[in-house]
Amino acid sequence: MGHLPKLIEDLALILIVAAFVVIIFRKIKQPLVLGYIIAGFLVSPNFKIFPSVVDGENIKTLAEIGVIFLLFSLGLEFSFKKLMNVGGSASVTAFVEIIFITIAGYFTGKMLGWGTMDSLFLGGMLASSSTTIIIRAFDELGVKTKNFAKTVFGVLVVEDIVVILLMVLLSTIAVTKEFESTQILFTVAKLLFFLSLWFLLGIFLLPTFLKKIKHLLDDEIIMILSIGLCLGMVLIATYVGFSAELGAFVMGSIIAETKMAEKVEHTLKSVKDLFGAVFFVSVGMMIDYEAMITYAWPILIVTLLTLFGKMFSSALGALISGQPLKQSVQVGMSMAQIGEFAFIVATLGLSLGVISDFLFPVAVGVSAITTFTTPYLIKFSEPFYNWLVRVVPPRYITKINKYSSNTQNIQAETSWQTILKNYGRIILINGIIIMAIYLLFARFIIPAINQNLESNDIKNIIGNAIPVLFILPFLWALMVKRPSSVAYKELWTKTKYNRGPLLTIEIIRFALGIAILGFFLDRFASTTVSFFITIPVAITLMVVFSKRLNKFYTRIEKRFITNLNDRAVNTQSEAVTTLAGTSDIKNSLAAWDVHIVELEVKPLADYIGKSLLDLQWREQYGINVGYIRRGGKLIHTPDRHQVLMPYDKVGIIATDDQFQIFKPVFDSQEIIEEQNIDHIKLGKILINHHSVKKGLTIQESGIRDKTDGLVIAIRRGDERILNPESSEVLQLDDIVWVVGNRKKIEKLNVEI
Repeated sequence: MGHLPKLIEDLALILIVAAFVVIIFRKIKQPLVLGYIIAGFLVSPNFKIFPSVVDGENIKTLAEIGVIFLLFSLGLEFSFKKLMNVGGSASVTAFVEIIFITIAGYFTGKMLGWGTMDSLFLGGMLASSSTTIIIRAFDELGVKTKNFAKTVFGVLVVEDIVVILLMVLLSTIAVTKEFESTQILFTVAKLLFFLSLWFLLGIFLLPTFLKKIKHLLDDEIIMILSIGLCLGMVLIATYVGFSAELGAFVMGSIIAETKMAEKVEHTLKSVKDLFGAVFFVSVGMMIDYEAMITYAWPILIVTLLTLFGKMFSSALGALISGQPLKQSVQVGMSMAQIGEFAFIVATLGLSLGVISDFLFPVAVGVSAITTFTTPYLIKFSEPFYNWLVRVVPPRYITKINKYSSNTQNIQAETSWQTILKNYGRIILINGIIIMAIYLLFARFIIPAINQNLESNDIKNIIGNAIPVLFILPFLWALMVKRPSSVAYKELWTKTKYNRGPLLTIEIIRFALGIAILGFFLDRFASTTVSFFITIPVAITLMVVFSKRLNKFYTRIEKRFITNLNDRAVNTQSEAVTTLAGTSDIKNSLAAWDVHIVELEVKPLADYIGKSLLDLQWREQYGINVGYIRRGGKLIHTPDRHQVLMPYDKVGIIATDDQFQIFKPVFDSQEIIEEQNIDHIKLGKILINHHSVKKGLTIQESGIRDKTDGLVIAIRRGDERILNPESSEVLQLDDIVWVVGNRKKIEKLNVEI
């Protein structure tokens, strides 16, 4: 018998045990992630009863691949546009919760006598909640469409990106062993710069590339290409000093903005599930039950911190953001758990060798306990709010509700805010691109030129001319391009006192452009040549070729915006977001506890084909139909004569209480007895001497009615009549082929 590598034996053991354990967990309706972790513990050397994994190093490598695919798939579900549409309330809630629980986790670790790095990583582990557990609990409890659930989903989106940033900061601190604020600020600035650059380049290049090769793509090539892009970004991220996880997440979020996102996500699901299972099994293999017993008190303390700390901080953040008290309590009690990121953060710390081994069993213990408590906390959030209203003095409840109402009313954005935001966007985006071009020349192009050329004069010419040509369109935009905004025209024409500040802004950014150009050229050529020749020439070129630069820059900008909106245009989701997703509308509705829920009309719904006037939903249930999305068509504020069709997406505007009453009405459908396809058969009926059907037409014979079928052919001697007319006369010895009910065909044969 041939020799099998130990890795194959270990994989067989891991996957077989994991399969049986997760089947049990699915049966008892518990998260599969916890099942994988327990499976890992069963095959680990710490559990002596079962056979153990032998080749631990190879399993760790597979686990690292699993983390990469997990973060890549998370990026596919994330998208930067989703972050921009989250809204202020979810962002404020997330940041309050993350800051509070991270600091509380750090000081709890210190209180327990742990080292600085252990305490820091504990704070990072507690920073995120579990999207998987929350969604499962919402589905089981039927609260996914309630108003507070939208805030929870927004908080989870913000948490994902913040925890990615935390991982980068923690790894930087772990490697440098420095806690200086300047070093941390530099790391944050570097991270934000590369994230912005990757996003800009990715959105500009990738969707266009995918459109060009769309006709060549099938599932196999999509899988290979997406994995290649993922691993390529992993290499780039590690090259510039960041983690592999960050690179995978960034590439996933870039692909999430393309039309291929759903296809990539579907194609890679099996790969992600396989390596993700190996990762979580490897997490379970690191569990030492003796350590869990030894650290039972720390596990209990951290669990209590997670439950009450995240409940309090999330509810406080929701209150600060202007959410009503009831909604804030529901948000807080939904977020009280830790998720998959806790294991990823702990794995990062162990791989860097900066945390103690006991942090893993602590994370697993806390995750297991909070997984079981989450559904109960969500279920009892409304009763807890009712109890709170009875206990807290009414004047405080009134003040909270008044604060919430006033916050919701602060929605209007002044013209100056709009203008400053647009100016900031122009300066930031073009500044990032100019800095990227500088790094490209400084690291690669200019060193290559210096190595291959000997003449200093030629080096100076090239060092001045080529960089300027590359940055000229973006420098022009930074210095000259005005915001394409109605607010700018209003400020300029409304009153002469606005013109002074606007001119000041123009002068400041023009001076900023000159400073950037001087800094840029000073790195590549002599200062004298740059100051007296290159800078004046560059300014002259911008003035002379202003229209061409504007046209070229507009073309680039248009392609970027087209690519950014590519997926939204394809799915028409942006049109719905215009009505149902903008923060202004959501905030306006939230003041009355009203929100928009999108529901799909079931194909057998008993109200299909009836007009909204006939249905009387508004009069009976108090709800409104805000829009109807039918395929690629969007019907805004449909009139009373509009009818609903199967698979329509309907935007229902209602309060939580109204929606709970209306939901069963919308879901009601006609009950039809299920028909088994086995009852349908292709049968034949012989017209003989004794047949009463002889001499009758097909219509007169009643064969169709008596068999619930269709006459598809008649064989008459050597003649074959396919799809005969109903007026065809049945003759002696005809063989009639019928598709219909099996039993009725057999019964008719007996009768004939």
